[in-house]
Amino acid sequence: MTKLIIDGKEIEVPDHYTILQACEEAGAEIPRFCFHERLSIAGNCRMCLVEVKGGPPKPQASCALGVRDCRPGPNGEPPEILTKSPMVKKAREGVMEFLLINHPLDCPICDQGGECDLQDQAMAYGVDKNRFAENKRAVEDKYIGPLVRTKMTRCIHCTRCVRFTTEVAGISELGLLGRGEDAEITTYLETAMTSEMQGNVIDLCPVGALTSRPYQDTARPWELRKTESIDVMDAVGSNIRVDARGREVMRIMPRLHEDVNEEWLSDKSRFIWDGLKSQRLDKPYVKVGGKLQATTWDAAFAAIARKVKTIKADKIGAIAGVMSSVEDMFALKTLLGNLGSTNMDCREAGSVLDPKNGRESYLFNSTIAGIEEADALLIVGSNPRFEAAVLNSRILKRVKMGNFPVGVIGEVGDLRYGYQHLGVSVDTLKELISGKNKFSAKLMKAKKPMVIIGQGALNRSDSKVVIGLVGELAKTTGVISKDWNGYNVLHTHASQVGGLDLGFVPGTGGKDTASMMKNMDVLFVHGADELDMNQAKGFKIYIGSHGDVGAHHADVILPASTYTEKSGTYVNTEGRVQMTNRAAFAPGDAKEDWAVFRALSAYLKVTLPFDSLAELRSALYLQFPQFARLDEVAEARDIDVNAITKSLGASKTGKTLSEPLTSPIKDYFMTNPIARASKVMAECSALRAGAMKQAAE
Repeated sequence: MTKLIIDGKEIEVPDHYTILQACEEAGAEIPRFCFHERLSIAGNCRMCLVEVKGGPPKPQASCALGVRDCRPGPNGEPPEILTKSPMVKKAREGVMEFLLINHPLDCPICDQGGECDLQDQAMAYGVDKNRFAENKRAVEDKYIGPLVRTKMTRCIHCTRCVRFTTEVAGISELGLLGRGEDAEITTYLETAMTSEMQGNVIDLCPVGALTSRPYQDTARPWELRKTESIDVMDAVGSNIRVDARGREVMRIMPRLHEDVNEEWLSDKSRFIWDGLKSQRLDKPYVKVGGKLQATTWDAAFAAIARKVKTIKADKIGAIAGVMSSVEDMFALKTLLGNLGSTNMDCREAGSVLDPKNGRESYLFNSTIAGIEEADALLIVGSNPRFEAAVLNSRILKRVKMGNFPVGVIGEVGDLRYGYQHLGVSVDTLKELISGKNKFSAKLMKAKKPMVIIGQGALNRSDSKVVIGLVGELAKTTGVISKDWNGYNVLHTHASQVGGLDLGFVPGTGGKDTASMMKNMDVLFVHGADELDMNQAKGFKIYIGSHGDVGAHHADVILPASTYTEKSGTYVNTEGRVQMTNRAAFAPGDAKEDWAVFRALSAYLKVTLPFDSLAELRSALYLQFPQFARLDEVAEARDIDVNAITKSLGASKTGKTLSEPLTSPIKDYFMTNPIARASKVMAECSALRAGAMKQAAE
């Protein structure tokens, strides 16, 4: 620890702190443009100048000066820092004057207006006159993709965007070219950036040089109603803020959560909002004469009731989709239970994950933040870059810390960090267990090794064998030990862990997803649009928000809400319970999903025992108390290694497929109904497909 005197106040801070961090610890406000806590230090905006007594007779950049570099007083007194002296005030005003030499007077038309760091600091340190009479320079705008809009004349060359893309996103596609008046931030070839995290440069830019292209000229920040919520585009559960005006969502921003997404957000999560209002289902439909016709809720419920009354309970089933909340699945499960059916599933066809094997068998046990503690990684049948972009950036962060070997089994491309490709088939796992593959020695040597097994390894006919082999490898290499559980399942769907915790899987004698598609006479399809509905032969009831695959094949459509239009509980891939909040209302006659099931149950003469969301949650928490513990991850303190590895798979010697392990996500931008309804995501998908085709040629 180091003692300092800051503006007459003595404080003690860790040795690794910079003067800027120490000043903030003392309660002093230090302006800055280039400094960011999660990026390397550049020290090029010079706005954070302070006076260091006993140092050089000039102001010092506090972001680049460590507390250990400060000279003590003549009698051993702690170093003294001044943040409000006349020297500091004059220096900051001079820096601000320099920054405004070329900055255009765009504030009335700039999307950053009202949220601009330069505006805020100009109010504090700007002067009413400028001593520079030269013409302002102009810089041509650069095309860097359909997501980020550039107005590079406004750029102050803080280089935050350059450092982010290199250090967090893992790409080197932005850089600073030229010197002096000719300096420009550019992609050089003016091609679109390829990162799935590029939208974060919008938040990082302290001026209006980089703004959101889809959000361009649509709203002002003071017009928007801000709602804290959770993202459901993947299973990471990134914390978000939904900004809405009236009934319309205008943009989605990240929220700080150190253990989940830090302060980053993937592009799909950020720019999905235009899909919330496209291709929406806003009224019930019933198929008459082979064609869907709009109808009333009463008529739709009556049509379902007439059909269900003629069907035996064992021929009624339900499949939950990728964005179903816990409350919705609980209501649907209760409804099926009252009808006498045990046919229900929240898993993809072929998945062998089962809650009876314990939560450790389907969770990301080391936690997302725990990636930074690990010292070796094996990825099996997963592409984290597309399945969980924010989690992948956390792996990159750990790689950059050093001494972190990464091995991959399966077909993957550029993960944004270096890795050792071990093979593509299940046989590689056998080589690791036997020690024939050299990477097994790295796992053995590591104190906290971890394995990430993806859905590409869990939805095959030989998945039990794969899991059994991974369990054996985990036991022999120390992936699972008494004080560390590095066995991690990476889910791709926001609903899956919650559904498994809830037990939304086939009961005694029940059918799974694949069997229900072929054998049910009545099938409730709750937002499950990722299935081949041509296989479903029975009477299909679609409950969802968008006119996607499920709705096209339905006999009855019941319009429901999206995740921004209801309060719902979701459990992320590490088992963290989180809750969305309503930011807007559903269009037309669409209702919250649980309310649809409650109303339908009365027509089916099996009325559900709750009339409000509060009553539903009381019943839910009574049966499953873990859902009441928000933002918590249950820790397994006394890990039984043998019990866990036994639950991971029943077979290690069964027949395996020769096909390579591949990620189920083929198009990152088209993974759910909201994404497929988004024009922005469609443009990104087409751009990515064109780039891949051009590269192949």
